[in-house]
Amino acid sequence: MNGFPLHPGKHALPAVSDPAEHAAYVRTTDPEADLAPFDGVVLLYQGRLLEHALRTYRTHPRPGWVRGGLHLVEGQGRRFALCGGFGLGAPAAGLVVEQLAALGTQRIITVGTAASLQRDLRPGSLVVARSALRDEGLSHHYLPPGRTASPSSALTQYLAEALAPYDLPVTRGPIWTTDAPYRETTAEVTRYGAEGILAADMEAAAVFAVGHCRTVAVATVLAIADALVDRRPRRHSPDTEHALHTALAAAAQALHTSTASPPPTGEH
Repeated sequence: MNGFPLHPGKHALPAVSDPAEHAAYVRTTDPEADLAPFDGVVLLYQGRLLEHALRTYRTHPRPGWVRGGLHLVEGQGRRFALCGGFGLGAPAAGLVVEQLAALGTQRIITVGTAASLQRDLRPGSLVVARSALRDEGLSHHYLPPGRTASPSSALTQYLAEALAPYDLPVTRGPIWTTDAPYRETTAEVTRYGAEGILAADMEAAAVFAVGHCRTVAVATVLAIADALVDRRPRRHSPDTEHALHTALAAAAQALHTSTASPPPTGEH
């Protein structure tokens, strides 16, 4: 039986293509394409949340910089970028993180939704990921074999602190990233729930892996939208929408705060 990836030790081998090629291509038409001066980027998976963000902040679109839409926010003492509309799942998220890193970003916070694996995590609750089970494919091309991938501990702490003033339940802990949302089984939900895994998403492990590989600080906050334990399908919920809006505001604040206190050397 073959392991995965099929080529052993792939994570340690140089790649043929380089995301710097993408940045060079973008700069042939926009020489000012550079994210290094900005606090960081907030990645948004939900279209409705991106629409809310574009109504909330005064933005300047930068078409063509990355896959999807990139919008620069400058004003009120903030300089960060919003990125959305690039698709769902580990490959889509991993690709856009590569492109953002190649353009110079040093910090990325992702804001999305997740399905609960714990009975006390209801729609509208927030989860700040401390680690993610690597039950997707992309992270295995970036990291040595292993069960989990981890975010930047420093940026995750800034994110948790930015969420603290809000009157919302926030839980920090491990999550489960899977490529197959319609193949989540009762056996998995029972096992991972008993292990203390909080929720399931489709991107975090991949984003953490790419961040580690490219030395970009990454953190993730997720709003609970449905439940896999005692199955409750997703419905439109004002509580979940409010949680996403709160997570977006806290992510922008965490990026801003983190620039004043850079993480220690070696912290990604």
